[in-house]
Amino acid sequence: MKKRLAISAFVWVAVLTTAVAQQKYVVNIDLNQVVNDKVKVTYTLPKVERDTIEFHIPKIVPGTYSIYDFGRFLGDFQAMDAQGQALVTEKITENRIAILEASKLASISYWVEDSYDTDLGNVIFEPAGSSIEEDSAYVLNTFAFVGYLEDMKDLPFELTVTKPQALFGASALAKEIVNDSTDVFSTDNYFDLADGPILYSVPDTTTFVVGGAEILISVYSPNGVLEASFVKEQIEPTLEAQKEYMGGTLPVDNYAFLIYLFDGSSLSGAFGALEHSYSSLYSLPEADPSYLAQIIRDVAAHEFFHIVTPLNIHSEEIGDFDFINPKMSKHLWLYEGMTEYAAGLAQVKYGSMSFEEYLTVLESKIKRAGSFKDDLPFTELSIHCLDETKDQYGNVYQKGALIGMALDIQLRELSEGQYGVENMMIDLSEEYGKHKSFQDEVLFDTITAMTYPEIRTFFSQYVEGAEPIPYGEYFAAVGVEFAGVVETQELTLGHISFGVQDSLLVVNSTDQMNAFGEEMGYEDGDLLYEIDDTLIDIGNYQEVFAAFKSNHQVGDNVQITVLRANKKGKLKQVKLKASAMEVTVKKPGKMTLVENPTPEQLALRKAWVNK
Repeated sequence: MKKRLAISAFVWVAVLTTAVAQQKYVVNIDLNQVVNDKVKVTYTLPKVERDTIEFHIPKIVPGTYSIYDFGRFLGDFQAMDAQGQALVTEKITENRIAILEASKLASISYWVEDSYDTDLGNVIFEPAGSSIEEDSAYVLNTFAFVGYLEDMKDLPFELTVTKPQALFGASALAKEIVNDSTDVFSTDNYFDLADGPILYSVPDTTTFVVGGAEILISVYSPNGVLEASFVKEQIEPTLEAQKEYMGGTLPVDNYAFLIYLFDGSSLSGAFGALEHSYSSLYSLPEADPSYLAQIIRDVAAHEFFHIVTPLNIHSEEIGDFDFINPKMSKHLWLYEGMTEYAAGLAQVKYGSMSFEEYLTVLESKIKRAGSFKDDLPFTELSIHCLDETKDQYGNVYQKGALIGMALDIQLRELSEGQYGVENMMIDLSEEYGKHKSFQDEVLFDTITAMTYPEIRTFFSQYVEGAEPIPYGEYFAAVGVEFAGVVETQELTLGHISFGVQDSLLVVNSTDQMNAFGEEMGYEDGDLLYEIDDTLIDIGNYQEVFAAFKSNHQVGDNVQITVLRANKKGKLKQVKLKASAMEVTVKKPGKMTLVENPTPEQLALRKAWVNK
């Protein structure tokens, strides 16, 4: 009797263990079978207990603030039972597919097209997209390839990637290398999987340790122009400064910089990066490293600071992100503005940037903020950033950072230099952390309770309200004279948007082109070649633009040569001509140090920037 009981118990435990083990997603992406820039994705699925269920793939993902509809890139979707028989499916939206008789569902398969060279429209900013370059490089933003079953995104995922033997998969995700052609990545849930991009390429990597965290750099440069070792030289001092800013250690054990360089032009015409909790993915032009160096330093400084927020400080809207029907938080001033501010402050406070250089950075942000609506409350910008305030989103990196600066100075002033936004972010991290979200409506009150009553007034006036930030008052407190924002006239090149292609500036968009640009006759895709017979490229464009404005008067003849594709796609030189024209622009007055600052001003400046 005891023996029978023991056997029965063993069988019961074995069955239970098997059932639990099956309550996860087992997904395979096969990079060895590429057909027309598409790869196949297959799933073995957890048990479904309902008659109908939806398969979801993201409409939007954290950090993008744009609707991309990744379901557009899926094709030949099939849902099958355990015997391999097809189940009936119905497409509800681009990103939702209903599966009938779902209690029989055992597996799913489909093909995914990449976004880097698609003709589907609604172009995806490359750091949020996907690239399939057979046997060469694969950019796997996992959310572009893998979805989840409705109400079941909290189950574990096991992602197997079958890949060419010569390629290495770089990622911050936990990885098991099964053999030369198989990697297995494991996460606790879909959010963690979507938060972990993977870059497959011929290995060019380096690792080092900062603040207790192992840092991985992986670079794909199709022509070998940029190397991981060079990137390390550029960003290691910045990371060391950020470590000091965060108290000497980092809040993560590992972090990956995944850098993909494109030869030619990108489909979006832009370049940059997308942050994740433990990594960031970069899409940059394959240009001279001397040009890329400052871009990499600046972008990496910003993206790396996202290990603070939203990783350890986030609202419920992010902590339980809805990939299909997202609700935007009203705190972009925190997620992007404070991150951008901290990236600069760390460099001046603990790095090699001088105070004068930092003031130039702040001048630039005030100038750029002037091109956006200053009377738009920042909370409104945040909530409606997917639609009605989308064109104002860029201000999160300008005025958003300046909000952080003003808040920092006010906190330092109220605390006699003892407490600033560094301390505030640490306190918020301790109050919340990775697994605890704050409520959007109470954050301002929470920060006020941690700090001073005057801070609630600050938020009411300058973040929730439409009052302009009195920059002059804040700068005066630290011994800096600020002449304010003034309107002035300056020559224009047409108010067009530029990207980079083959080391030249390319006209990305003429949507906002002014009268000079219309007279000049720019077209999307034009490559700037010469201005007044001076060759121009990404290495000298700032000097050439400045010379243009210095050497011309209103009404002068201006000649700009562009390279424009003819009907056969061959680039031809086209000379464009127009009369020089001025436009009204808002510029910040020059910042200068007070000649005889008071001891109080010097003490507050020291507490603020350590200078």
